[in-house]
Amino acid sequence: MRVAQARWAILQAVSRKKIEVLQRIMDAFNSGDIERILHFMHPDFEAEVPAELSPEPDVYRGHEGVRRYFDSFWPMEDVRFEVAGFWDAGESGGDESVVADVRLTARGGRTAIPVEQRIAQVWTLRDARALRVRTYPTLDQALAAAGLPPRSGDAAA
Repeated sequence: MRVAQARWAILQAVSRKKIEVLQRIMDAFNSGDIERILHFMHPDFEAEVPAELSPEPDVYRGHEGVRRYFDSFWPMEDVRFEVAGFWDAGESGGDESVVADVRLTARGGRTAIPVEQRIAQVWTLRDARALRVRTYPTLDQALAAAGLPPRSGDAAA
């Protein structure tokens, strides 16, 4: 019984650490400070924005790709990434994965019209930095891509 409890405590600590890293990444995103954002991005970072979610789908690679991604928001103001929940998606080959249910909000720079988009992301972390992020239209799609069962309403916060 004690061994099972010790394993559970270790799993919770690992999960909590990954989620804390991802929360710091989201906080950096919300700061708008590109140097702060890049601090959390692995040099081999890759982000994919699919056609289902953007009129300009693209793959963003490395620190220059991160800069280009955030430059694409410049016509918008008050861009915010708000995480509704995290799911620990385990480890593979030393990389750690987390699924995030995200609400992206902003205001049009010229019109001030508020915009909102719900997305789900599978983040891969290496050495406490973001290595990869894949974005999906629904949480269940992201969970499936990460090898997790469909949403049951349980998320780590």
